[in-house]
Amino acid sequence: MNKEEQLGILESLLFAAGDEGLSTKQLTEVMEVTYIEALNLLETLSEKYEESPASGLVLLELAGAFQLATKKDYAPYLKKLVEAPHATSLSQASLETLAIIAYKQPITRMEVDEVRGVQTDGPIRTLVARGLVADKGRAEGAGRAKLYITTNEFLDAFGLKSLEDLPKLAEQSEDTGQDELDLFFDRFSQKEEKE
Repeated sequence: MNKEEQLGILESLLFAAGDEGLSTKQLTEVMEVTYIEALNLLETLSEKYEESPASGLVLLELAGAFQLATKKDYAPYLKKLVEAPHATSLSQASLETLAIIAYKQPITRMEVDEVRGVQTDGPIRTLVARGLVADKGRAEGAGRAKLYITTNEFLDAFGLKSLEDLPKLAEQSEDTGQDELDLFFDRFSQKEEKE
């Protein structure tokens, strides 16, 4: 494998690792290269990013791990993207799915489907893409379905310090449970209006 291919592999590994980054030890094991070769590849990729005005990326080393980041020069554009009003609201299906996951986590998609009475593939994909829900491993048993939980972004979006701050659901009455879910949805709507 030539150096260009190695750089492509390194770049894809760094992208896949995201914010966690990769250590040189991980790189040597995955790419089957020596420590010196890994450092040389990292240095080459870093120089490539820094020297190219067509690249919006930089390579950072933080706490012994290497990760991709965006160049500071493009911060105003990233800020506009994050603050853009598009796609801030969730559909009713996504909100219902989010409420079920919040109260019953960890939970599989099939269990969410059973509670809602309809398939939730789309809403779960939306919630994962928005960072409100994450995959927390696999359930035991046949099929080893993914388990879903809420994230810190979910807590931030709803102004919660912890999951204990969720409105309590009464187990005896479905009407009371619906009132509590309505409170959950109202809180989300209020949060959207403030933004």
